[in-house]
Amino acid sequence: MNWKLVLNNLLKCKSPQTLIEDGTNSELKKTLNVFDLIVIGIGAVVGTGIFTIIGSAIVGSQDGAGAGSAIVISMVLAAIASVFSALSYSEIASMIPVAGSAYTYTYATMGEFMAWMVGWILMLEYAIGNITVASAWTGYFVQLLKGFKHVLPAFIVNCPLWLRNDYRTMYEICNKYGWDVHKKMPFINLPFDISIPFAVNLPAIIIVLILTLLLIRGIKESTKVATIMVGVNMFIIMSFIIVGSFYVKPENWTPFAPNGIEGIFTGAFVIFFAYIGFDAISTAAEETKNPQRDLPIAIMGTLVLCTILYVCAALVLTGVVPFNAIDTQAPLAHAMRFLGIHWYAGLISIGALCALTSVLLIYQLGTTRILFAMSRDRFLPSSWNAIHKKFKTPHIMTWLSGLVVIVCALFMDLNLSAELCNFGTFTSFIIICIAVLILRKTEPNRPRPFKVPFCPWFPIFGIVTCLGLMYCKFSAKATSALYFLIWLAIGGMIYAGYSYRSKRLEEKEISD
Repeated sequence: MNWKLVLNNLLKCKSPQTLIEDGTNSELKKTLNVFDLIVIGIGAVVGTGIFTIIGSAIVGSQDGAGAGSAIVISMVLAAIASVFSALSYSEIASMIPVAGSAYTYTYATMGEFMAWMVGWILMLEYAIGNITVASAWTGYFVQLLKGFKHVLPAFIVNCPLWLRNDYRTMYEICNKYGWDVHKKMPFINLPFDISIPFAVNLPAIIIVLILTLLLIRGIKESTKVATIMVGVNMFIIMSFIIVGSFYVKPENWTPFAPNGIEGIFTGAFVIFFAYIGFDAISTAAEETKNPQRDLPIAIMGTLVLCTILYVCAALVLTGVVPFNAIDTQAPLAHAMRFLGIHWYAGLISIGALCALTSVLLIYQLGTTRILFAMSRDRFLPSSWNAIHKKFKTPHIMTWLSGLVVIVCALFMDLNLSAELCNFGTFTSFIIICIAVLILRKTEPNRPRPFKVPFCPWFPIFGIVTCLGLMYCKFSAKATSALYFLIWLAIGGMIYAGYSYRSKRLEEKEISD
């Protein structure tokens, strides 16, 4: 084997001009404006951060201590780590406005192998993140159904646990309450006296199927639905902040940081799960009418608006409910029940469902567009990127991404999938900052509608802050850190077994 040739292939880049030409010739509809992009960003960022993850970041989990009231500092740290990356995203997205996000930008700067690995990491970021959100969606949906116990049949309101949880969660629930697993879950009998437990998160599967069909219909139609849901979402959050502020007790803010620096940094790591939103904006670049102008505005606008909402909601939540009484599954709804305002808790559950539905929609969109870009580059079968003749959407890829979420939702743990998603987010942010520095050297004269200020310092700060938060989690020897390394190893094997050969066949076809 010619190892020098192999190395050259691994480091082979795709020029920005070629990427732009691919995007220009794409059959995808260019229908999105800056408002649509901001809706995509806010829908992805606010939904998970305020309605679900904020509770775990405050209280903590088995893998790390919570930040307590100091969650506001954690949010500021996460925002600082994000802002440097957001500026880098703004420059490179306006410079190379094509689908694929960090995957595409890596291909233009670091070569074929790194591009594949970043695409694989983005799959972790979006598809696995979608599992987390789908599980949380089920929780709020079940709570909402319980409010209709006098209207709906009992088998719907109180459906069996094994029809609304994955099997790992079912085992945890049975262990927690001392229940017999065989009585709470059906077992499938296989040959050789083997029986396996069966549990399925049915509501999550149904909502993913519905949103998959919606995305196949068209991205503009999808963003219209997301706009309505984000509107409801914003109303609920703003009203919670206003109403809850009248019940704040400053004594609930002490001790301010019950777990010290460790809790603050762990909280920053957890809350970072919600900051995928502006990455999702860049995945829709190829379907944007004026990407050079609209992408930077949408990315920075999303970050600023969502950080303000985060801090305000966190101050009210920790001021209303004592640190050790905050619910990790539905923190805002629980806070209203804690105050005795039960009707408003139900209203928040409706808002949470709208928020999480918009997040599912946007994550699914991101997964599809990244896979579309990778398939177009022949890292995945080219037949997968076929465009629907009527709707002009990548329907095969959309179905595949939906099926991935459905299958993984059968056995993935909610907290584990959220932390795995974080590792993907940090890695992609670091890659983007590095890509900006490289392009400043290799493409100094290429037009840049937006430039990162104080370059190279801001991209370097982005790299350092993301690495620091990742190191904190690795040093804690979290299970998710090990799984992240396993995910990288699997990606490397797929590249070696399929993608490398596929690229060489493509080159041979072009040369012939």
